[in-house]
Amino acid sequence: MRQAGRYLPEYRRVRERAEDFLRFCYTPDLAVEVTLQPWRRYGMDGVILFSDILVVPDALGQAVRFAEGQGPVLEPVRSVGDISRLSLDRLCGHLAPVFETIRRLSREISGDAALIGFAGAPWTLAVYMVEGHGGTDCGRARTWAYNAPVEFQGLIDLLVDATTTYLIEQVKNGVEVVQIFDSWAGVLGESQFRQWVIAPTTEIVGRFRAACPGVPVIGFPRGAGVLYKDYVEQTGVDGVSVDSTVPVQWAREALQGICTVQGNLDNQALVAGGQALDRETARILGTLAGGPFIFNLGHGILPETPPEHVARLAELVRGWAGR
Repeated sequence: MRQAGRYLPEYRRVRERAEDFLRFCYTPDLAVEVTLQPWRRYGMDGVILFSDILVVPDALGQAVRFAEGQGPVLEPVRSVGDISRLSLDRLCGHLAPVFETIRRLSREISGDAALIGFAGAPWTLAVYMVEGHGGTDCGRARTWAYNAPVEFQGLIDLLVDATTTYLIEQVKNGVEVVQIFDSWAGVLGESQFRQWVIAPTTEIVGRFRAACPGVPVIGFPRGAGVLYKDYVEQTGVDGVSVDSTVPVQWAREALQGICTVQGNLDNQALVAGGQALDRETARILGTLAGGPFIFNLGHGILPETPPEHVARLAELVRGWAGR
């Protein structure tokens, strides 16, 4: 999950130097610095590229901006005509600053930690692109997918191409692990989940693996419930990040035999700290540390998180010896 962010005072100081959030993501000097800040503080095993999933719609030609106190605002894509105005041809050129950030990070880290890249999954990107903002029930996107699945498939196909290309280019420039974030997967019913989450992700993983053999892929279909298992088995991801609602015992029994599990501390427990943090961390480690496992949050770190709580968590995980 996201490491850099507003919970770090040094991040806030750097953020003040950028005129807007997208410019921040596209400025390698700033993006490299904030990517490395949590690693310098806590010495994690992995360093997560600082960027945003919405750089892909922006690179395709959709108008994207981040409004203060509101989050992302996009000029909605709601018709075949809107889709036709998007172009894959401009993707890599537009995202060249991100690739420069990756190259610099690879040199800075120099094998001392894994450099992790990421992209949004087609369904989640489509939700933002159709709805025009976050904080939604995804009604417009879901209705379009039900009423005109062939039209909607056109948008998904474009995003499969864009996401695959983006992830491959990240690896070419130095990324060692990739994550595919499907943050809105949990709003879909079973049949729609299979059509708009599993099927596109399967296509991306297959193409990515053909181009980048041996590079691990972690998927995160947030809110998938029992469909996490089908997601893993059918997409072929190497690891799956599970959200905080997933029982860790179930994750051990259903998932750890077929892939690495990543997760799933409640980000509010990290805010709370103290005995609650110690207890929840020990519960997760006690259940999952015996198999292939990456300790992580169940969703992104919250802005109000005290940095000293993150330091305590890192200490607990490093000191775990199966007790």
